[in-house]
Amino acid sequence: MRHWSGPDPGRRIRAGSDEHKRLFCRMLLDTHNPYKPAVIDWPALAPDALRRVTSLPIWDIAVQTEGRAAIRVETFAASVRDPLLREALNMDAGEEARHKVVLSKLVEAYGIRLEPEPEYGRPRDAEWAWLVTGYSECVDSFFAFGLFETARRSGFFPPALIETFEPVIQEETRHILFFVNWAAWYRRTQPWWRRPWLALKICAVWGFLIWERIGIARGLDGEGEMQDANFAMNGAEQIGVSIEPAELIGLCLAENDRRMAGYDARLMRPNTVPTLARLALRFLSGSASPSRRVQQG
Repeated sequence: MRHWSGPDPGRRIRAGSDEHKRLFCRMLLDTHNPYKPAVIDWPALAPDALRRVTSLPIWDIAVQTEGRAAIRVETFAASVRDPLLREALNMDAGEEARHKVVLSKLVEAYGIRLEPEPEYGRPRDAEWAWLVTGYSECVDSFFAFGLFETARRSGFFPPALIETFEPVIQEETRHILFFVNWAAWYRRTQPWWRRPWLALKICAVWGFLIWERIGIARGLDGEGEMQDANFAMNGAEQIGVSIEPAELIGLCLAENDRRMAGYDARLMRPNTVPTLARLALRFLSGSASPSRRVQQG
């Protein structure tokens, strides 16, 4: 699941080619982990650890987010004619649905009460929904990687629970790799007259995600998406860990690189969020007080 290379690893592959499509599709299909959520042996937790886990305000939102993602990816897959790409998209949708089941089993095992789930309607614009899901995962998983490692190092999550939940986190790495390579391939395979419209649509998706994450519409979203988006940014505070923003960003970058290092080097890696994170890190480092810079030096 963590290490995969396509055939002829020394051979260069042109982005947007059929070889490129086969590479990112086979990566997702070949690295599928066939674990069964129903047979996961959730570890018993000590009272203090159980209290920390059950007090997190994320479980309703996390279950609903995975439920929405599954139906969005499945809807887009149904619109795709290419057999290999459709197979990979259906695999992606199935894994998102399995994440929802895993989370449902977790809250059941630890007695966490959830609100009734909303009905997950199929999106009218399948491409828009897939783009929102893919770019949203690029943002949220980047921070989730660092937060998960922060929780592991701090002991907020017991080692047994970390080990049990690890496959879900790594699956998100594969989903991101698949999406960013699909996006690059898709842009290059569109006819020239559609590319400007697609670029505008992608800009609109990023605008929507930025609007969502800065919380302009906090409290107006009936499905909890605003709270979910903000948790990705404020998660260290939510899990009770004291960590400087620069340290958290650095950890997110390191974990992002570590989790993707085992996959074929010819696969494109996500660029937008890590680039913005590095810029933020430079700004935070440059704006440190003189006394602090002396202490660090």
